[in-house]
Amino acid sequence: MKEAQLYRSLGGGVVQCTACPRRCKVSPGLWGACGIRWNIDGKLYLMNYGRIIAAHIDPIEKKPLFHFNPGSAVFSIATTGCSWFCQYCQNSDISQRRRVEGFEVTPQLLVDLASAYGAHGFAYTYNEPTIFIEFARDVGLLAHEKGLFNSFVSNGYMTDEAIEVASQFLDAVTVDLKGNANESFLRRFVGVPSPEPIFESIKALKERGIHVEITDLVVPGVGDDLGDARRVSRWIVDELGPETPVHFLRFHPDYKMMNVPPTPVETLEKHAKVAIDEGLKYVYIGNVPGHELENTRCPSCGRVIVRRWGFRILEWNIENGKCKYCGAAINIKGELKPTWREDRFVQVPIHLFSNYTEVKLSDVKGMRIIGEEA
Repeated sequence: MKEAQLYRSLGGGVVQCTACPRRCKVSPGLWGACGIRWNIDGKLYLMNYGRIIAAHIDPIEKKPLFHFNPGSAVFSIATTGCSWFCQYCQNSDISQRRRVEGFEVTPQLLVDLASAYGAHGFAYTYNEPTIFIEFARDVGLLAHEKGLFNSFVSNGYMTDEAIEVASQFLDAVTVDLKGNANESFLRRFVGVPSPEPIFESIKALKERGIHVEITDLVVPGVGDDLGDARRVSRWIVDELGPETPVHFLRFHPDYKMMNVPPTPVETLEKHAKVAIDEGLKYVYIGNVPGHELENTRCPSCGRVIVRRWGFRILEWNIENGKCKYCGAAINIKGELKPTWREDRFVQVPIHLFSNYTEVKLSDVKGMRIIGEEA
């Protein structure tokens, strides 16, 4: 285990975690809402440091990041636990698992594996990476030394303290607003009281030069109000700029919301129209392979400059960062990677490189503290 950076002592052995806006107050022998930040003898420890539950190579478009290093392959990792309790989570088997377990790894091993598999960068994803941000930072700094980038797939529920740590290594982030960031939706189906910390985090990440794309999971009947979509779109235009990519994602039944049907494509199209009417230049529909709004059109001439099918790029009509038809500048960060035509899905056999372990409170006394003498 390793002592966390993001916490402060409140006295009497009680600590307050500062990784997410919950700011959990944790007594000795207990842990925060995420399940992986434990108070041991008056200090907060990141119990999943160097312990991952998943490792895959993915297309960056799966995150989805359409405007950052297109065509690249990303080494995607996750741990158990999460700061949110989404009732529809498609990764609930790991994010809602309140057991600290996984494959034991070091930052160096992960960077070596990413290089060996030809990945261009890392994606910290599948669960909320903010809860293990100290470990992500240690991996990310080594990744930069090898010329690899770092990206988060995040709920954006971050503190100023966490954003300061993220700014040390993070290059890009996808923030998913969930249900048009409707406060009632977030309270009922996610377990957070307000979307305001998310909006503040997004602005702070953008101000620090981190590439930002926004996704919005549109949940039919409970998180699909067009008025909310209009307010969010206007906020993005005003605070982040009209060239910010926005993805409206189709909901699929999962976890505790199996009774809710998939989002009608028509609903997604109405959301996209609202966003475009509000002035957003790059608006997409996700989880609907083959839809016209998977493509990127030049905001100037209207021609298709990137044609996609799902996570695959089929056609590329951008030259030197400009539309090849009219010469307009296109808001895409990084060059098209030569792997854009390849199948970029690879299962990494992490079990061949490490041991799978579970940590229980009774194990703590015998555990080595990383960074201190054994």
